[in-house]
Parts: sequence; C-alpha cells; structure tokens
Amino acid sequence: MCTLILLRRPGHDWPLLVAANRDEMADRPWRAPGRHWPDRPGTTAGLDLEAGGSWLGVNDYGVAAGVLNRPGALGPAAGKRSRGELVLEALDHADATAAAAALRRIDPRSWRPFNLVVADARDAWWIRLEAGAAAQFAIPEGLSMITAHDLDDPACPRIARNLPRLRAAPAPDPGAGDWTAWRALLAESEPAGAALTIRGPDGFGTVSSALIALPGPRRPERAPVWLFAGGPPDAAEHRLLAG
Repeated sequence: MCTLILLRRPGHDWPLLVAANRDEMADRPWRAPGRHWPDRPGTTAGLDLEAGGSWLGVNDYGVAAGVLNRPGALGPAAGKRSRGELVLEALDHADATAAAAALRRIDPRSWRPFNLVVADARDAWWIRLEAGAAAQFAIPEGLSMITAHDLDDPACPRIARNLPRLRAAPAPDPGAGDWTAWRALLAESEPAGAALTIRGPDGFGTVSSALIALPGPRRPERAPVWLFAGGPPDAAEHRLLAG
C-alpha cells in the first residue's frame, strides 16, 4: 500500500507540495527518478524496470502524477497493461485538467484497479478504477492523502492516524529546504499497519520516498524541487535530484 500526500495552495509561491512513500516487493527492479524516456524528454520520473512505466513523476509544464494500487490488486496480471503507463500518459499533457480529460478515454478493461492522482498549480484530480468502472473526482484545496483506499478515507488505518497529524503539522518550506515535519512522519515505522514506512516479512515494504514542490506561475525564476530517498525514509536520506 503506497502513500501519496498532496498539499494544494493555489496562489501560493509553492502551490503544490507532494510527499510519497512507495511500497513494493524489494526484488522488483527500478531506477531513481530521471529523464529515462527519449520520446518524452520533458518527463522526470522513477523507472520501473520490470514494466517500463513509473509510479511517480513530473513534467516540465509543472504537472505531477502518481499511481497506486487498489486493495487486493498488487502486481501485474496476465492480459492487463502496466498501471505505470498511466503516469507517463498523464505527463504527456500541459496541465492536470487536460490529462484527466484524456484519461477518461481509457478502456477500464485493460487495467487492474488503481488510484491515479494528477495535479498542477491550479487543479488536481483523483482517478479511480474499481470493479471495472472508472470515475474522476476533483481534489479540494488543502491537504489530502491517498493510499490503496479512497481519498482521505478514515477506514484506512494509515489515513486515520496520519491525516490529522499532517494537517496539524507545520507545512514544508521548500525555499528554505525545510521539510522537517513531513520527513518525520514519512519515516515512522510504528505502529505497524498505520505507519507510513512498512517492512513486511515477505519482502514487501517501503522501497523509496519522495518530496516534491512545484512553484507557481508568478515565480518563474524558481525551479521545481524533488528530494528522493532510495530506500525506506527511516534509513535512507532524502537528497536533491540533480538536474
């Protein structure tokens, strides 16, 4: 169960902040976020070497996208496309609303259940595929959280425990490099079942972590910020991606 946290502040110098812990089988190969696709030179994203897609990325237009499994839908399935393709398809667009409109045309029979988030400085969308039917929802301003369950779903122990704490925590200050409160919450591994970092006995657990800040259009001199930890964030340090 991956976790994605979104803070939307339209009009702010940093209108979109994203935090994400990726949970996956430890032996599934991947590469750290970069410009891995020659046919998509404006996309920066993590590369899943098994299926060729991504779990989280941004593009040069200021769009961010991330995909998560739904409950009971971990891993690939015969005859289904990789959900990592959806991140790349979303990042082919110049804004989040255009990406969401394009994704309305996908064939739901081609995919296992998923949650997809696509956002920019103005808008954000949650796209859910469940039981063979896709639906789209606007994500409100403020802080939201999604896992394998619905957006801000209190039935998920991870959301029930951490969403109020994230909303009460000091917001990151990307310009000053201060992500202290979010880093601490991402790195918690207790209590089991509700913490944001997990280690399972079967090799499934948190394999990487990301902190992303996208600047607003009124501050064009600012570059996006992406801090990446190439392991569970209680053991690996978030470091600024080069380029």
